[in-house]
Amino acid sequence: MIDGLLKALRSQEAAPRIQDEGKIQSHYKYWQVRIMYSTVIGYATFYFVRKNFSIANNAMSKEFGFTNTDIGLILTVATIVYGISKFLSGVLADLANPRYFMPLGLILSAIVNIVFGFSAALPFFIVLWALNNFFQGMGMPPCAKLLNAWFSRGQGGRAWGIWNMSHQIGGGLIILLAGFLVQHLGWRSAFYIPGIFSILIALFLLNRLRDSPQSLGLPSVHEYANEPEIASSTEERPSTSHIFKHYILGNRALWIACIANVFVYVVRTGFFDWGPRFLINDRGFSTAQASISTFVFEITGIFGAFIAGWLSDAVFRGRRGATSAVFMILLGLGVLGMILIPSSNFVLLTVQLGLIGFLVYGPQVLVAVIAAENTDPRAVATAVGMTGLFGYIGATVCQFATGYLVDHQGWKGGLILWMSAAVIGTVLFTLIWKPLQRKA
Repeated sequence: MIDGLLKALRSQEAAPRIQDEGKIQSHYKYWQVRIMYSTVIGYATFYFVRKNFSIANNAMSKEFGFTNTDIGLILTVATIVYGISKFLSGVLADLANPRYFMPLGLILSAIVNIVFGFSAALPFFIVLWALNNFFQGMGMPPCAKLLNAWFSRGQGGRAWGIWNMSHQIGGGLIILLAGFLVQHLGWRSAFYIPGIFSILIALFLLNRLRDSPQSLGLPSVHEYANEPEIASSTEERPSTSHIFKHYILGNRALWIACIANVFVYVVRTGFFDWGPRFLINDRGFSTAQASISTFVFEITGIFGAFIAGWLSDAVFRGRRGATSAVFMILLGLGVLGMILIPSSNFVLLTVQLGLIGFLVYGPQVLVAVIAAENTDPRAVATAVGMTGLFGYIGATVCQFATGYLVDHQGWKGGLILWMSAAVIGTVLFTLIWKPLQRKA
């Protein structure tokens, strides 16, 4: 049974090649649409069993007497584990069939959520939420592998921009659903119900997803799009040590993208996690107003990611680093405006937060595209997982640094930190202004 499971998880071999050009064209279009909507739905559902904690933890604190430090401990441990898992899952996903790897992670995360809902002690909450975040790391790497396998470089920016909507769709919907469940059915329901729903979606993914085009008898996407291939699809995948030596450790573009992602996540985490507190404590917003402004921050991110992807394809001609640098410098100016204009006007600040959300989610998605396009296609999930690891290093640094600066210098100190991160990110992205394609 275990051998059968391991065999199913392995990347699927190529099927006999379809010779009819008409069938190739129709099959490709069908499967590109199917892979896209399936991965969007699937990754959005991962948020249902991760971001539900953000809404439920206040009710948990009231029931068990948890302090902010207790809740912070749960989140800090989980964030560290999630970053590590993204990288490790990337390595595994390069070897695995995403059709099985992604649903497996979602099912395991869902089961932990259900168990979490039955728990009643801080140590259990810490361990279970860390375990949940370990399984959560199995969500993005298979998506990266599928996007790289099914969409050409000429489509890459737009494809990643569309897929990135899953972040905001999942994050926005679970905020509404978990809020309703906590209010009407208690905090435990915010883990039971999303957990059951996620298991159903995992079965949907199992039905909808497939491995590479070659596994269905289709040519590779680069052959289909008449693009040069970095490595032949018929070549045997190198060993993991070979991947690290030749495509990771010496990959300048990848390392710069990873370090730049640290600073992208400092800004994103600052505004998403600390933004509501800043609006309430510094600008006098009500909780409801802060929630609306943060929701706008997330929703505008959908458009920012898509437009950044489109611009990088159509205007910047594949220069993902250049597009990211432009977005980051505008992002820094947006944060500077918030420092220089200490307005408490709800509409003005909401618009400003919407603009910041639009700008920060562009570089976030393009970091993954840079990683995918500047490494061997057999190591894409590893490379993208590595950017995720660095991103969550930035998120962890932001949590500690923001709290310290706000305590000692007020909210201006936190805003200066986020603005500085945007400026440093700009400089780093300019170092990879042009696409640097890797050779096998």
